[in-house]
Amino acid sequence: MSREHRENISVKTAIIIVSTTRTEKTDLSGNIIRESFEKSNIPIVSQKIVKDDISEIRTSVMEALDLANCIIVSGGTGLTHDDYTIEAVSPLFTKTMDGFGELFRQKSYAQVGNSVILSRAAAGITKGRAIFCIPGSPKAVQLAVDDIIVPEIIHILTHANQ
Repeated sequence: MSREHRENISVKTAIIIVSTTRTEKTDLSGNIIRESFEKSNIPIVSQKIVKDDISEIRTSVMEALDLANCIIVSGGTGLTHDDYTIEAVSPLFTKTMDGFGELFRQKSYAQVGNSVILSRAAAGITKGRAIFCIPGSPKAVQLAVDDIIVPEIIHILTHANQ
């Protein structure tokens, strides 16, 4: 293993968009995620849109765990009455990556100021796979994927599989 603790891991990504209003045609955030990963030669093995419902979100993540080792769940991470992504996904974590949410909020502060406290972005490990729960806004998605997830995913998966 290199000094940086990065192994040659084949990353496969599943994208889950949580929304009651977006369709394949209007899903800008899913396309941003796809383009960022593909630009880095990381294949997308699944992409779907699910309603903001605990059961639907959790079922989609469980299905994605059979296909991918990097799962991005975008949307449903806020504080409104119908934001359920964190409630659906966090019970699946065997380990949390607290630093992800902290770093995301730190970097987001430049874009949204104090409103960053409304974000419940989170990440964790399950079965040696990484799951990231990020907001659904295009700017937040771009920031999370380009500044944090893509640059660190191999490092994360290396540690998750030791």
